[in-house]
Amino acid sequence: MKWVAVLGVLAAAAIAVPRLYPDWRPWIMAQIPPGYNPFVPLTVDDPPTFVTRYKLRRLQNDPAACLQVLTQARERGRISFTRPAPLGGQCPLPAPVRVTRFGNVALSSSFLASCPLALSSAMFINQAAAPQAEQLLGSRLTRIDHLGSYACRNIYHREHARLSEHATAEALDVAGFRLADGRSISVLKQWPQATPTAGYLHQVFSQSCRFFGNTLGPDYNAAHANHFHLGMRGFGICR
Repeated sequence: MKWVAVLGVLAAAAIAVPRLYPDWRPWIMAQIPPGYNPFVPLTVDDPPTFVTRYKLRRLQNDPAACLQVLTQARERGRISFTRPAPLGGQCPLPAPVRVTRFGNVALSSSFLASCPLALSSAMFINQAAAPQAEQLLGSRLTRIDHLGSYACRNIYHREHARLSEHATAEALDVAGFRLADGRSISVLKQWPQATPTAGYLHQVFSQSCRFFGNTLGPDYNAAHANHFHLGMRGFGICR
């Protein structure tokens, strides 16, 4: 943990010191890995540090910059997506993307997403869900089963509740994972078990908390018994 603290100090120094001592900036910048450097543009392969989460949050307010990073991720083969027309109505999407796959990992169906959700999801699948499948279960992740992302509704469909993250395509509900050896891993069926596949689910859920603003799973409440809710609101909410 000491090195994390040191990098945190350097990252803070990279922001504060140049204002007082401009000549020091090149040296400070050279000491900080890209994943901890707040001035280096985000990439889809950056580790999920606190600085990465800060960069993701900045992209939520900069659609053009987010799309540039997402396009670079597509060029690296981490995600495939199209750009549909903006949606109007009660739950408008001014700049949606339609995600069709994550690298070699297929989807049960394509889904609409805000650019930040698409980018965070690509980072999560490529850096956590896919490698953990091979490490823990010895088989390649081939498909993500999901329950959708965009739905114009309030939280829990309650009349007087605030709009859900799904109303702005800022959340994805993941219901399961499929492997190259034929295994199908269901959040609903296997989360409570004491098996390797359940261990994979718990590990992947834990790691998802590093890529999203909030992650809600079966231990949160009955409404999430069959899926992981991966959303962009908040910061480090993991239940």
